[in-house]
Amino acid sequence: QVELVEFGGGVVQPGDSLRLSCTLSGIMWDIHYMAWFRRAPGQERVIVAGISRDGFSTYYSDSVKGRFTVSRDNARNTIDLQMNNLGPGDTAVYYCAARRSTILATAENEYHFWGQGTQVTVSS
Repeated sequence: QVELVEFGGGVVQPGDSLRLSCTLSGIMWDIHYMAWFRRAPGQERVIVAGISRDGFSTYYSDSVKGRFTVSRDNARNTIDLQMNNLGPGDTAVYYCAARRSTILATAENEYHFWGQGTQVTVSS
């Protein structure tokens, strides 16, 4: 079993930056691709960014491309999401997710493990 725990959510103003972190524990030998999803109020959970196990391959949704950066440190078992120039449209619960595959997947049903989520609120 794999446990994911997110940290770093909060309330910020438009234009601010925020960094989310996710720590992994448990049996992780077959955990490869990881991602950040978010669920805005009244909407479905959608992928924001993804990263391969070696960190060389990344994916970003169009809504965050150029503003968000995903990274991972396998030695520390962490995956981070640096979010810059935040806007009200980024308000959501952010989730860390992991899957037992080396291949990128953007659908939430392709991920095997999830964190509990952390709230990010962007408001003036």
